[in-house]
Amino acid sequence: MRINKQKIILAIFDVLLINISLFGALFIRFDGNIPEQYFDNLLWSFAAYTVADMLIFYLAGLYKSIWKYASIEELIQIALATFLATLISILISLVAGKKMPLSVFIISYLLLFILCCAFRFSYRIMKKLKYDIRGNNNAVRRLMIVGAGQAGSMLIKELKKSHQNTYKPVVAIDDDPAKINSSLNGVPIKGNRDKICELAERYEIDEIVIAIPSASRKQLAEIIRICKKTGCKLKTLPGVYEIIDGKVSVKDIRDVNFEDLLGRDEIKLDTSSIAKYIENEVILVTGGGGSIGSELCRQIAKYNPNKLIIFDIYENSAFELQNELKHLHRDKLDLEVLIGSIQDEDRMNYIFEKYRPGVVFHAAAHKHVPLMEDSPKEAFKNNAIGTLNTAKCADKYGTKRFVLISTDKAVNPTNIMGATKRLAEMVIQSLNKISKTEFVAVRFGNVLGSNGSVVPVFKKQIAAGGPVTVTHPEVTRFFMTIPEAVSLVIQAGAMAKGGEIFILDMGEPVKIADLARDMIRLSGFEPDEDIKIVYTGLRPGEKLHEELLMDEEGITATEHGSIFVGRPLELTFEEVMMMVKKLENSECEPTEFKKAMAEVLDTYSFSSEYDKENMLKNA
Repeated sequence: MRINKQKIILAIFDVLLINISLFGALFIRFDGNIPEQYFDNLLWSFAAYTVADMLIFYLAGLYKSIWKYASIEELIQIALATFLATLISILISLVAGKKMPLSVFIISYLLLFILCCAFRFSYRIMKKLKYDIRGNNNAVRRLMIVGAGQAGSMLIKELKKSHQNTYKPVVAIDDDPAKINSSLNGVPIKGNRDKICELAERYEIDEIVIAIPSASRKQLAEIIRICKKTGCKLKTLPGVYEIIDGKVSVKDIRDVNFEDLLGRDEIKLDTSSIAKYIENEVILVTGGGGSIGSELCRQIAKYNPNKLIIFDIYENSAFELQNELKHLHRDKLDLEVLIGSIQDEDRMNYIFEKYRPGVVFHAAAHKHVPLMEDSPKEAFKNNAIGTLNTAKCADKYGTKRFVLISTDKAVNPTNIMGATKRLAEMVIQSLNKISKTEFVAVRFGNVLGSNGSVVPVFKKQIAAGGPVTVTHPEVTRFFMTIPEAVSLVIQAGAMAKGGEIFILDMGEPVKIADLARDMIRLSGFEPDEDIKIVYTGLRPGEKLHEELLMDEEGITATEHGSIFVGRPLELTFEEVMMMVKKLENSECEPTEFKKAMAEVLDTYSFSSEYDKENMLKNA
């Protein structure tokens, strides 16, 4: 059995600290003039106190923690261990008849707690100073390779051949017991994933590279969760599906990101059913230059549409996507990029009359919750009226299928953006009853990396040295990657029969504060020490927890495990039009417009001075 030298050194120092604290307590209690009887009692009891205290320290787990990464939990651990050790010392003195003043034991406890904390946390401080000095001198960074397979082997070879890189692979990890205690291109393989934290400390690792391209996303997430405890900067190689020629290069290494931590495996699609409704059709994507719209265009292009029309009000994003798709697909894709607003009824009629799209993906919308709180009628005009304009054109010009991109914020909305998206859902649900076009909506939560989403914001804040701002310690959100969400939207479109609201399986909700801590750690920093987290309070219209389904909707499974369908509501198109007309005629002043929205949409609630006044009146 291998002896852990660091733990032995720690135990030796603890023996010294126990005895120093006892003697120091007597010295302080009697101002340096220790009575002979107490001094004799202490000398007699030194061995008993030491053995008892060391046993308590061992049972309390003080030799299991990795003190390089100690935090508040270890501080509590030391406090409890030293308190129990002091109680045992008092008991020993009573049983042995070698009594000492209680104040001596109280002072001894305080001294022992302070000395144990100082010694253990000084190791962390010294490590940080050493890291800072090395970093300033551009010294070689010590690397752990997780995965002693072909990819790990090729990576180590390239790192050793390169004279310009500043990385030195010093230890490798692999779960295959046959490989442990052997070496990979001169780098020792010292354990499996359970040893990552221990070996990162022993080998003074600066960065960890996960070199397992064949790992599933779930396996990768499990390994990352272990690695992030080390406080080292994490990097990974792309998956096998991303490496075209099968060769691994240092250039392939990328930072681990939050998407890797979600741990959801690649979504399986029924490509034949998708191809049936997209192939050889004219496809229109409104809001095609946005985060969701642009990914829709990328994925739709793979299914050989007859023509793909990108429609967006923002020319720059549409122009960039046009160049990207032309480069990728060259002459194989008939691509049209059109600029305009979905609020312009004449423009929408012109486009539908000229191109006659068979399938419409309606992604154009105002989506930023706080901004829309200050401009609620603009949100209504774009999200509700714009959807109505586009949907009426689809009905008029014989579009086969219309897919509205909706949001979890439409469920029991507390903000105007969610309320207007719920109204958009109601427009297409009610229009479906009187149209030959199949109108459906697809509802999902936040997508990672979309414009204005929390992940890019956190990245910028971390890069600037903090602080990272979170609205509330308990706020949670559903998350999905953009490609995941879009692939399920396209799959849901294949299932459409008309009138459904499809709900995507977003997995478990993620606590935003945990997301912030994970991103800080993945960047090689320690939360609340290197980079602070500041809580700013929920913004107007924000919920603490989002929902994906209203109580009255119900939910039904589909043949696809990640897609569910809510029961359509009983609404007529005329009833919805009356709601829309009332809002069109309402005032633009934010509070008055929100009041009007609450009157026509009973699931919408908001806080305002108007609410407070009515509460007082009705009291």
